[in-house]
Amino acid sequence: MDCKCEPCKGRTCIEIVPIFSNLNYDEMMEITGIITQKTFEKGELIYFSGDKGEKLYVIHIGKVKITRLSDDGKEQVIRVLGPGEFMGELSLFSSSPLTDNAEALEKTTVCMIAAEKIKELMKKYPTIAFKVMEELSERLEKAENLIEKINLLGVEKRLAKTLINMANDQDEVVLKMSKKDLASHLGMTQETLSRKLSNFQDLGLIKPIGQRRIIILDKVALEGIE
Repeated sequence: MDCKCEPCKGRTCIEIVPIFSNLNYDEMMEITGIITQKTFEKGELIYFSGDKGEKLYVIHIGKVKITRLSDDGKEQVIRVLGPGEFMGELSLFSSSPLTDNAEALEKTTVCMIAAEKIKELMKKYPTIAFKVMEELSERLEKAENLIEKINLLGVEKRLAKTLINMANDQDEVVLKMSKKDLASHLGMTQETLSRKLSNFQDLGLIKPIGQRRIIILDKVALEGIE
């Protein structure tokens, strides 16, 4: 199945994955020969916490929410992934069950590669292993930053810092997740998030546009929030 989104239009899921970017065409076709594809509807779980980690999942089309549940059943959004990104990577290094859940946020097509096959490819093509380690290092850094935000920063500072980090060169934030999931990601309730965004708007710091866009009007003032 060819990708229908602009970044990966007409390309296989292997071609759009950064961990395979240094391989030539023949090498990519070798990997293509060992993958299977499956399409999930919006809201469908791709895997559950506790499942055996036996596959690397590569998103071809769509978006996936990675979450964990606390002992009291509260959902924590870890990250949202899109085309070309992968999940289930810990199965490459550990036989322990998966510790998170992967849910399709929209109709999503995923390519799956058996962990043992990926391990063989990592031995054959070391650049794949280095790319995986690079991605894991970036995710670890993001996880540590998130822990710092939740544990050390107040709610307003946490939100302000997140908006600044998510903004593009035009100081515009385009949310990849719903506000409910953003609130969960930041360790606050949806009501608190909505209230703080309204406060920022009243102060002239931001201008919400629709449900997914936020224009930062005063970045300096936003950075100064304690």
